[in-house]
Amino acid sequence: MQYKVTQENGTEPPFQNEYYSHEQEGIYVDIVSGEALFSSKDKYDAGCGWPSFTQPIDKSQVTEHFDTSFGMRRTEVRSKEADSHLGHVFTDGPKPSGGLRYCINSAALRFIAKDDLEKEGYGEYITLFK
Repeated sequence: MQYKVTQENGTEPPFQNEYYSHEQEGIYVDIVSGEALFSSKDKYDAGCGWPSFTQPIDKSQVTEHFDTSFGMRRTEVRSKEADSHLGHVFTDGPKPSGGLRYCINSAALRFIAKDDLEKEGYGEYITLFK
């Protein structure tokens, strides 16, 4: 599933993926490159069955591309470094947080718990949780 999602622009089933209801504090990184992408601080339950975030940790770490697959008009989100397909961004997110919903496939992510950030080489992100 990880290969299908990240390399073949696939989509995992809603509500049947690792992180859609995950609530632990930490960051989500690209499963391919390890680049830090999203924080649990920006994660919310959009009711769509996939992990949803209001924003990336650093907008420069994701790229956006117009996507017309499956007869839809939407914006695809990819990781900058590895060019992994992550999911899509929509404009129906929480208005107080900017109105965006980054709907991301769990299969494209690896979670690093807040308490493991230093050990895993992501110590610079500890400040997100202070």
